[in-house]
Amino acid sequence: MKKIVVIHGPNLNLLGQRDSSVYGDLTLDDINVKIMDSSAQYGVDCEIVQFNSEVDIINKIQSLNKEIGLVINPAAYTHTSVAIRDAIEAITPPVIEVHLSNVHAREDFRHTSLTASVCKGQILGLGWHGYVLAMDYLMRDYLDRNGT
Repeated sequence: MKKIVVIHGPNLNLLGQRDSSVYGDLTLDDINVKIMDSSAQYGVDCEIVQFNSEVDIINKIQSLNKEIGLVINPAAYTHTSVAIRDAIEAITPPVIEVHLSNVHAREDFRHTSLTASVCKGQILGLGWHGYVLAMDYLMRDYLDRNGT
């Protein structure tokens, strides 16, 4: 079966407890339900994982090969991890980077994404909708590439 993988980065397990003016009121479980609903509309499998560890994120990325694509919110690692950037660059499936908040409306250090340049695209500031938009893009891109 066709599959899309979603990786949530560090501290996203605290959604619902963190600053709701930045991250919204939904928990990570709430967001995951919306992601699963989106994948079900396309009839694709969706694997969702959350890691606080950079090593776990890298290992998961490196395991990808035949998936339709990857949706990743590297969270704070976006601005610091050359290793995650290099792992993304090394895989074949297209990658969409997602951020719940508009990082450009926040602290200056958040304005630089080390990972964006090796991603197919970036969606930010749209809350949980960004994940669904990324899923939609990956499915449409897959269908276009495969002539279906």
